[in-house]
Amino acid sequence: MLQQFRQGTLRCQDVTECAIDCYNEELGAYRDFRADAARQMALLADNAFTCGTDLGPLQGIPVSVKDLYGLAGTDTYAGSPRALPPAFQVEGPVVSTLRRQLAVFTGKSHTVEFAFGGLGVNSHWGTPRNPWDAKTHRVPGGSSCGAGVSLQEGSAWIALGSDTAGSVRLPASMTGSVGLKTSYGRWSLNGIFPLSPTLDTAGMLTRTVADALIGFAAIDPYYQGRVMQLDNEANQTEPAQFVIGTGDPSLWEDCEPGIAEAVEIALKELSQAGIKVVQTAAPETEQAIELFMIGNVSGVELKEFLQSELPAWLDTADPVVGSRLKSSSTIDAEEYLRRRRTINNLSARAHSLFSEVDVIACPTVPITPPPLAEVSDVVGYGPKNIRALRNTVVGNVLGLCGITLPVGLDAAGMPVGLQLLARHGSDARLLAMAYRIEQILGNARERLGSSPLAQDN
Repeated sequence: MLQQFRQGTLRCQDVTECAIDCYNEELGAYRDFRADAARQMALLADNAFTCGTDLGPLQGIPVSVKDLYGLAGTDTYAGSPRALPPAFQVEGPVVSTLRRQLAVFTGKSHTVEFAFGGLGVNSHWGTPRNPWDAKTHRVPGGSSCGAGVSLQEGSAWIALGSDTAGSVRLPASMTGSVGLKTSYGRWSLNGIFPLSPTLDTAGMLTRTVADALIGFAAIDPYYQGRVMQLDNEANQTEPAQFVIGTGDPSLWEDCEPGIAEAVEIALKELSQAGIKVVQTAAPETEQAIELFMIGNVSGVELKEFLQSELPAWLDTADPVVGSRLKSSSTIDAEEYLRRRRTINNLSARAHSLFSEVDVIACPTVPITPPPLAEVSDVVGYGPKNIRALRNTVVGNVLGLCGITLPVGLDAAGMPVGLQLLARHGSDARLLAMAYRIEQILGNARERLGSSPLAQDN
């Protein structure tokens, strides 16, 4: 499609109209779907191509934006019941970079309130529907809960998200999408509502790793204007040189039916294709999980931020979010600093995990996306949320970059993701490996088929 735009054989306006036609209000991906604004941006992109102006790889490409990002022309709510103050409405570098490239913003996708949750539940705006179950309203994963749904319905090609404990990778896995968590500090967080300034990362969801390569080259400060360099690096990467470690057993335990099996089948296929798959000792991953289970630092940081900057928003918090914030009150300053120091120590030691392997592989999410009815209250929500985030939070605590690829369906017919974690700063190498792995295994459409409630695009 990118080549067709530049050859004049396909118009950005036609692609945008297709995206608009695919928008399904019943799936609930967006808080604010902006069809008219998207049409205007597509026209600008077409006019630029007509004049011979190529501003970047995402020129004319439909992009959904998580409702944590400032986006001109529409307010930021961060999943809350009312718009945030003007300071939170400013576009940051990620969005402004895409605007300069004349990407087509389709609107603001839903988020869990303040991005504080992994299942995608939001009582203020409604929870987007996972398009892989036509009978039961299952959660789509969160906190970027509208992002994966926007991809599956076809209203967006790229979906901007954020990831503090798995909020890009988890919804990507649950909706059969690709999700990239960048290394901490790689992409600017300016213009994005903060959940945890010490763990937040910007990221994106796409339909394929090939699309993620293009999106990364468009946004990443180092690779901007070097899309061919990144593409060449990916294509020149030899799978026979890869070493995949299966990580600590704690990443594989207590998976719901069909999940570990789907990932094991994928790893077996990769091994048969010449990629070395080995068992590795990774005690830091288990320690990261243990820290998360007793209470991470993000809740403390979010509550302090809200008390200082947005105290009125605490009074209207979603019951599930409010309950989690209340539990954070039991952590005093001394305990917070102790946990923060533990995270720093684990992150500093994480480089040793990759002395003999390129990536650590495991199931992205160990649970099947639960029916919304089972997790709508505090009692049902808590245990499922903790289990859902168990494997993804490792990447944040250890400061790694990570990606999830769809590799199969579980026993309930819901998508299963393969998570790959790599050392901090090796984002491009991780993408290159994932790209070649996708070529071996097949992309989501080839491996999973089409989701029952999505458009056949």
